[in-house]
Parts: sequence; C-alpha cells; structure tokens
Amino acid sequence: MKNKTNKVAWFVMVLMAIGVGCYPLLCLYYAFEASEVGLRLSKSVDVLGNLAWNIGFYVHIIFGGIALIVGWSQFSQKIRQERMALHRTLGKVYVISALLSGLAGFYIAFYATGGWVSTLGFLCLAIIWLYTTASAYLAIKKKDMELYNGMMIYSYAACFSVVTLRVWLPLLTLAFGAFLPAYKLVAWLCWVPNLIFAFYWVRRKGLVIG
Repeated sequence: MKNKTNKVAWFVMVLMAIGVGCYPLLCLYYAFEASEVGLRLSKSVDVLGNLAWNIGFYVHIIFGGIALIVGWSQFSQKIRQERMALHRTLGKVYVISALLSGLAGFYIAFYATGGWVSTLGFLCLAIIWLYTTASAYLAIKKKDMELYNGMMIYSYAACFSVVTLRVWLPLLTLAFGAFLPAYKLVAWLCWVPNLIFAFYWVRRKGLVIG
C-alpha cells in the first residue's frame, strides 16, 4: 500500500512539474500577441516597459521551466541505473538552467509585487537555489555522492516552488479576498515548506551534508 501511495505521489509530482514547466510557452505566446498573462498582469506599465526586467523575466521562467521539467529525472533510479549517459546529460541541463534562472530570479526579485516582503522572500529563494545547485555541481565534480544527493534534493525543492506557488496563490487569494496580501505570503510559503520537506527527506535517507 505504501509503495502504491509513493508511486501515485511521484506520478503527481512529475505531472505537475511538466505541466507548470510548460507555462513559459504560454507567456511567450502572449508576448508575441502583445498581451499579458499570469503574474505579468500585476506589474506596472513602467516595469513591463523595462527591457532589463523583461530579459530577466523571460530568462527566469524559460530556464526555470526547463529545470523543472528535467530536474525530477535526477531522482529516478530507473533512469540512473539503465541510462546513465542520459542521467548525466539531464543533470548538466538542470544545473545550467537552474543557475541561469536563479540569477535572473535574483534580479527580478527587486521588482516583486508587494514591496520588500515579497522581494525578501524571493531573494532568499534565489540565493538558496543558487547555493544548493552550485554545491551539488561542485560535489559531483569531487565525486562526493552523499553531498551531491543531499544538495540536489534541496535544489529541486527550491525549484519546485514555482509549482507550489501556483497551488497556494489562488487558494490564498480566495481566502484573503485580495491578490496583494496573498502574494506577499506566497513569496515565502511557496518555498519554506518545500525546504522543510527536503530537510526531512535528507535525514530519512541518512545523508550527511554539513
């Protein structure tokens, strides 16, 4: 029963990762249609007209989407055991995409809707994602598999925040009856529980990363 539940949870996670990972395609479509969609609707005309912000925004969501789509594969025992070359290639794609998205996310966090509360939340998320991803890369270069596995869990937990954000935001908006207070809270709620879950996952696997 436990194995069946784990398989269902794994399937749901992968499905959500792929579904949300494809979201940038929708944004790109509307960009060519000279229209706004999603979180861009909350931005001011000045921000939407800022070239640097637009570059940062699209780098963040496009490479973040790629990282989200390929990242789950690093935890698949079947891929790792039967197709090691694919596992390594997807791992490299994840690291490059995560670092590019994280750097862009750090920049656009200063323009976050909701002021300093949202900005601080997303800045912390970007720093954690960059640190854990870089640490995982350096660990695998040194063949420190224990540190690599632990940091990859934390890295993908941070990456998965884009999924949990889209789960929490409509629920909180409905609960508060307004977008702004919901967004300020979700700037933290989208990633803090993920990292707590990652912490217990790392401990359960018996990984020593400190």
